[in-house]
Amino acid sequence: MKYGLNIPEKGALDFVSVGALVHRLDPGIIPFRKATECRIHVSGGEFNCAANLADCFGLNTGIATAMVDYPVGDLIAERVKAMGVKPFYKRFKHNGVNGPNMAAVYSDQGFGARGPVVFYNRSNEAGALLKTGDFDWKSIFSGGVRWFHSGGIFAALSETTGGVIVEGMKAAKQAGAVVSFDLNYRAKLWNIWGGHAKALEVIARIVENADVLVGNEEDLQMGLGVAGPDVHRASKLDPSVFFGMIDAVTAKYPKVKIVATTLREVHSTNRHSWSAVAWIDGKNYTAPTAELDVYDRVGGGDGFASGFFYGLLTGEEPQEAVKLGWAHGALLTTFPGDTSMATVEQVKAYAQGGSARIQR
Repeated sequence: MKYGLNIPEKGALDFVSVGALVHRLDPGIIPFRKATECRIHVSGGEFNCAANLADCFGLNTGIATAMVDYPVGDLIAERVKAMGVKPFYKRFKHNGVNGPNMAAVYSDQGFGARGPVVFYNRSNEAGALLKTGDFDWKSIFSGGVRWFHSGGIFAALSETTGGVIVEGMKAAKQAGAVVSFDLNYRAKLWNIWGGHAKALEVIARIVENADVLVGNEEDLQMGLGVAGPDVHRASKLDPSVFFGMIDAVTAKYPKVKIVATTLREVHSTNRHSWSAVAWIDGKNYTAPTAELDVYDRVGGGDGFASGFFYGLLTGEEPQEAVKLGWAHGALLTTFPGDTSMATVEQVKAYAQGGSARIQR
């Protein structure tokens, strides 16, 4: 046992997540109301981790998710395949008019003093239609699975998605896997159908099954109902505030062995101070602080989570696992889109104090 976790040494799948796939329309630095063209990125908090672990870190990963049989679904499925993620799709037919749909996220990058603006169209989203019984978990995990993951965005989509997460977590536990959950609290999504009270109820049912949590102070307060400080304090880089909440988290959820998050101070859209922290089986770990020149900030948190999970899955020392997550998240902000374009060699070099000198 390491980190307080029993991580299986082998499995046909190193990592499986359950969540909704989305496509993000990105007009670059141009605000949407003035845009004339967009790039399309495939994303989803749970998918991003599976994609990063497959493409950058070389692990065998899978995603259980909804897929709609129409051209937008085809585009998304092609990207899932390109990132090397094994899909387990619950398929839906599109009626040619109003769905079901693959969700769209609209997000310009902002620039300098102007922050990015993000909004959604999740109307009649196939992912929100997922319910218990839609996935044959026994079959998915039949060759062995080492790690199972989901997140708060998927939990917030509808009255049925939380149940899908709990069902998957329980099946993964039976298969011997470690279970993680990224709180990713999004008030906009919860407010559509239940608000904060419903969020606390659903997330409590989920976190009872989790070994590892990812979430910042605001996520811990809003998602778990744990008391904490004013999240809008001056410094976002003070790890003591995060660590000061851990006792309350573990008192409420004693099975949780690891809690981790990024720390980010935004000076401008393209200049961030970046660090990360983790509480691992009773001990505190902090990454260095880097000054980042940010190209596209979306996906940085998932970049941290996937690098951190990779460190844990490969048996690195706790401090090194935190630094791998920190390094990968930092590199991810230098690429367009939500998923990794880094190599594992680049991540390890940055974690060891590498620089941006030209590689010849």
